[in-house]
Amino acid sequence: MKEYRGEKIIVRYDEKICIHAGDCVEGLPAVFDVNKKPWVNANGADAEATKPQVAKCPSGALTCEMVQPKE
Repeated sequence: MKEYRGEKIIVRYDEKICIHAGDCVEGLPAVFDVNKKPWVNANGADAEATKPQVAKCPSGALTCEMVQPKE
């Protein structure tokens, strides 16, 4: 499991279960771009836009968690 931390969201990717459907790349290329290293830019779009795109992952290889603001 790889973890990509952004300011407002943490995106996790489990390559062992990914089926490479491409929904993430097609749906939100500002965050998911296989031509870049790292391929996930958790700050590439608003966290509120990233969260539902991650939820569309058909294999469940992508998960996310919102970062709690520091008090």
